[in-house]
Amino acid sequence: MNFHVMTLFPEMVLEGLGTSITGRAMEKGLISIEAVNIRDYSEEKHHHVDDAPYGGGAGMVMQPGPVCGCYEDLCRKMGKRPRVLYMTPQGRVFNQSIARELAGEDDLVFLCGHYEGIDERALEEIVTDYLSIGDYVLTGGELPAMVMIDCISRLVPGVLNNDASAEIESFHDNLLEYPQYTRPEVFRDRRVPEVLLSGHHKNIETWRREQSIKRTYERRPELLENANLSRKEQEYLAELRSGERADEED
Repeated sequence: MNFHVMTLFPEMVLEGLGTSITGRAMEKGLISIEAVNIRDYSEEKHHHVDDAPYGGGAGMVMQPGPVCGCYEDLCRKMGKRPRVLYMTPQGRVFNQSIARELAGEDDLVFLCGHYEGIDERALEEIVTDYLSIGDYVLTGGELPAMVMIDCISRLVPGVLNNDASAEIESFHDNLLEYPQYTRPEVFRDRRVPEVLLSGHHKNIETWRREQSIKRTYERRPELLENANLSRKEQEYLAELRSGERADEED
């Protein structure tokens, strides 16, 4: 899978993603990440890419010419016009479902804005998806792009040493991941749950599933609306809810 990041700070993107799991995936040729400097497509003498907004206001706005020129050069090299994801707090909030959808693409272009944003005409010309990582404002789109690339990369076959990890961790079936434990068996008087030491795989699987449901109920209950639960698991969730109501009444 190929990621193309249109940015004013290519070194930030490449240094951030060139380590750990994404870095190893790049070395193995499972993914590729290129960061293209929008400033290289400025026709201005000093490679400026921003100007004051029409109508007045604070800050500067990125000009449409360098942005569109950068994208069109990418398209010529690839021989196609891939999806362009614009990082903006005005977009859909990125989640695991969107990540799975995007992981099916061969090429994705991430457009990272700065200053007060990008001239609307450039966005209308090239952007296919408006995405956000949350309801807050950052200084630029590089960090959101890196977050999304990291998340999407984990879904590419071979990127994780254990491909099953991508399916059983947080948000699988719209549930949070169960608690994890390793050695020592006792740490500061806290013991590893006995079921995990039993070697009984079916009981362990049931316990982990119930812990995922419990943790989701306690921390992100809104996710349960779309959770894929068996009838027995629905009964377990009902017990959790009734137990909480009983505690409140007491």
